[in-house]
Amino acid sequence: MDFEDIRPYTNLEFKEAYYRLMDDRRFQEAIALCIPNYSIDQFRKDFTNFNTIEEVQRDFDKRFVDSFIAQSSKGVMLKGIENISDDDAYLFIANHRDITFDPALLEYYFFIEHRKTSRIAVGDNLFTTPLLGEIARVNKMIKVKRNGTMREKLENSQKLAAYIQQSILVENESVWIAQRDGRTKDGNDYTKHGLVKMLTLGNHDNLIDFLRRMKITPVTVSYEIEPCDKLKARESAISEHTVYQKKPGEDFESIKQGIFGSKGRIALTIGVPIDQELDTIPENLSNNDKLQSVCQFIDKQIYMNYVLFPNNYIAHDLLHQNDEYHEHYTEDEKTAFEQYLQMKSRIEDVSEEKMRENLLKIYATPVDNHYKTISEEN
Repeated sequence: MDFEDIRPYTNLEFKEAYYRLMDDRRFQEAIALCIPNYSIDQFRKDFTNFNTIEEVQRDFDKRFVDSFIAQSSKGVMLKGIENISDDDAYLFIANHRDITFDPALLEYYFFIEHRKTSRIAVGDNLFTTPLLGEIARVNKMIKVKRNGTMREKLENSQKLAAYIQQSILVENESVWIAQRDGRTKDGNDYTKHGLVKMLTLGNHDNLIDFLRRMKITPVTVSYEIEPCDKLKARESAISEHTVYQKKPGEDFESIKQGIFGSKGRIALTIGVPIDQELDTIPENLSNNDKLQSVCQFIDKQIYMNYVLFPNNYIAHDLLHQNDEYHEHYTEDEKTAFEQYLQMKSRIEDVSEEKMRENLLKIYATPVDNHYKTISEEN
C-alpha cells in the first residue's frame, strides 16, 4: 500500500521539515511562549547535532513537555516501564482523556528512560493546518482519517491497519492508539470492539497468533483534574437532545485547553502485554467473541491501573449522596471540589444542575470501574 498520506516523516526527511518549521513565525512564537529562556536561534544551533527524530524528541520535545507539566500540573507519576523491553515493538492501547497530553505522557516516559519512542495514531483534526501537520509528522504521528463515504472509511481503515501492522511487525516501531474514537465524555473508559477488529484486518484466519505478535499493551492515564471537563460535560448535555455540531476551531481550542489547562496530579501506567490472557481464549469461539475478550482484557488493566484521586471519591459520594468513600478525602478537599464544580457548572446554554451531574460522572465513574474490576478478580 501507499502510506504517503498517513505516515510520519522518516529520519531521512525530518531535517528538511524542521528547517521549514524554523522559518515559520508561529513556530518561533510557540517556542518563545512555551520554553522560557530558549530561543529559536539556540534551537537552530542545537539542531545541527541531531541525526534522528528521537534525538530531537529527547532534547527539544522534552523541553516542551517539561514546560507544560510545570505550568499545568502538580507533577507526574510514571509506572510500568519494566513491563516492556526496548528491543520489541508494542501496540499500546490507551484510555483517552485528552487529545494531545495522553500520548505525550507516554512519550515523555520514554524520553526520561532513554527508551525508543513510539509512533502515535491520532485523528486528522490534529492535521488541520500545514503547521500542525508538519509538527505531527516530525513527531512520529500517524494520521487517522475519520471522514468520507462508507467506502472511503473502509479503505482508510484498511490502510491504517496495514500501516500499524507494518510498523510493529516489519519495522519494529511501537504504536500508540486510543481505545476508541474520541475522548471519553462520561469518565467511562472502554475499548471499542470495532477498533480492535480494524487493527486485525487481513489477519482473521490466525487471529490469536496475530494478536500475540502485536504485543498489545494497555496504558492508563489518570488526571486529578481533567482540563477539558467543562467542555465534555457541556457536549454530553447537548448530545442528549440533538446531534452535537462542533464549531470551527473547537478542536484547536480543546487542544490548547488540554495542554495549558490545570490538571492537578497526573499518573500514567504502562500495563503488562496481554499475551498470557490471549492463551485463555477458547479456540472454538467466533472471531467476534475472541475480539470481545481482547477488549475485556485491555479494559481490565486500564481499570485496575487507574489512579484514583480525592476528587474521584468526592464526586462518587456527591453523585450518590452518601459518604461511602469519605476516608479517602478531607472536608477541606471536599469543600474545594464543590467550589470547583460550582465554578465549572455555570454556562449559558446548559443548566447548572445538568452540568454538575455530568461533571460528577466524569470523576465518579472510574471509581465504579476500578472497584468492580477488583471485586471480579477476587
